[in-house]
Amino acid sequence: MRNFIQPGKVLNIVATAAVVSGSLQVIGKIFGIAATSAAAGEEYELSTGGVYELPKNAPEAWTVGKEVFATPGGIATTETTGNTKIGVAVMAADAGTGVGLVRLNSNF
Repeated sequence: MRNFIQPGKVLNIVATAAVVSGSLQVIGKIFGIAATSAAAGEEYELSTGGVYELPKNAPEAWTVGKEVFATPGGIATTETTGNTKIGVAVMAADAGTGVGLVRLNSNF
């Protein structure tokens, strides 16, 4: 195919603010994990799929398969209002736990 560009599993994005490798990033309806760090105005790589340990809204308890959303501040949550759907929990996480395992769904 002459119009094929790339599989899209890793995107090159220009940072609007400093980005730290491993952080959850939401740009409009694009989301992923920063594979590299960058200063504002620099390009970084954004991984759009896979399973990641992410900071979560600690008061929430997660069950396997629970839909997960990202807050504008980059915290994984089950709260839908004002947040972007990013994937599902792949391991239960108790309330009080500050991290959870999330499989990003690059098909949204």
